Amino acid sequence: MNFWQILELSLIFFLPFFIIVITTPYLIRKLTTRGLVVRDYYKKGNKLVPTGGGIAILLAVLFSISINEIFYNFDATNYVMLNVILLFGLFGILDDMIDIGRPAKLVLMYYCSYPLMQYATHTQMAFPLLGQMDLGIFYSQLIVPTFVLVASNLVNMHSGFNGLSSGLAVIVLISLIIKSAMTGSIDNIIAIIAVAGATLGFLFFERYPARIFWGNVGSLTVGASLGVMIVMQGFIVSGFIMLIPHTINFLMYVYWRIKKYPQVKFGRTRNDGTLEVPNNLTLKWVLPYYFRVTEKQSTYAMYSLTAIFCVIGILIPY
Repeated sequence: MNFWQILELSLIFFLPFFIIVITTPYLIRKLTTRGLVVRDYYKKGNKLVPTGGGIAILLAVLFSISINEIFYNFDATNYVMLNVILLFGLFGILDDMIDIGRPAKLVLMYYCSYPLMQYATHTQMAFPLLGQMDLGIFYSQLIVPTFVLVASNLVNMHSGFNGLSSGLAVIVLISLIIKSAMTGSIDNIIAIIAVAGATLGFLFFERYPARIFWGNVGSLTVGASLGVMIVMQGFIVSGFIMLIPHTINFLMYVYWRIKKYPQVKFGRTRNDGTLEVPNNLTLKWVLPYYFRVTEKQSTYAMYSLTAIFCVIGILIPY
């Protein structure tokens, strides 16, 4: 990349970042005033934190892309990707408002990825041991919408601690951007770079101790961005590797449901600040179930685990 390309990508990344940093304190006050708050279960007392802050990520990305259009001509694929991300974000807003239910949400969101089909040109996939395989229409008609749907819900489910979901998303997004730069395919992920910048800015407010939560609108927006980038770049294998911790978390949830164990969403904090969790049936609870660790320590452990798989995903040629 030359100097002007680096400058362009820097503007696309940092403009939404600074928009989030500047506007989120105002959003925190407004959401709190409106009573749009939820309890932070891993804090002493009855601490209430505003939720639904992920709408700021969506708006910051849309605004920054609009501003950058004055100076740059973006590939049309970026707008298709942005359209899909926006649709998932709107479903997140709806889910935060009325909780439409998982079955209905999964069915409806599946079709939100359909605009990507005619732009999914990376139908050839390289598999370990098998080599190159051209999946053709099977890739665009089935893998594309399914992968975006799955990725968005994996991000949505792997949450619960301050900054856990958003921090993991930042790690995976930046890893995918690095892999795209290494393969020389960067012009068609402008929208995703903007999402990464906005999410990093939001993490400064959602990290421990959280001042705001991003809600379903944030997790579905950013989760869809991950899925969209993976399928449009053809990073199915490496993207899957990066999301292995998210996948393990989902499989643990499936095991929990099959065994019909009692449903518990939260643990509690002991007097010494360490976590007391009800079981080891979700990934974020495994470490505090066996060791006396704090919420912050457990979150950093999840960061480290995902970072390891992201490095592997960057390095493998698939």
